Amino acid sequence: MGSLASATFDRIAKALADGQRCRILEKIAASGELCCSEIVDHCSVSQATISHHLKELVTAELIERRKHGQFAYFRFNQPVMAAYVSELQRRLGLVAAAPHRKR
Repeated sequence: MGSLASATFDRIAKALADGQRCRILEKIAASGELCCSEIVDHCSVSQATISHHLKELVTAELIERRKHGQFAYFRFNQPVMAAYVSELQRRLGLVAAAPHRKR
């Protein structure tokens, strides 16, 4: 995945700005894939709040949603996070320049 469009970058930054969403994302990333009910069981907020956070994370493309019957499963989208981190480093000037080769 190349550089991120500004709108995508901003959407991801907004999603990551909420501590509860970051904790949900961490749980999903550590588990590989989680059912919505498993996420609700790990959090101390209502299912409606969890659903809102999951929607924001899906909209930011940080997680992918898969339906199986009446259940929804969520999986971490590592390439999107890697592209975000790379773009953040670029914007902050943290990417080291490629060394010049002597000829």
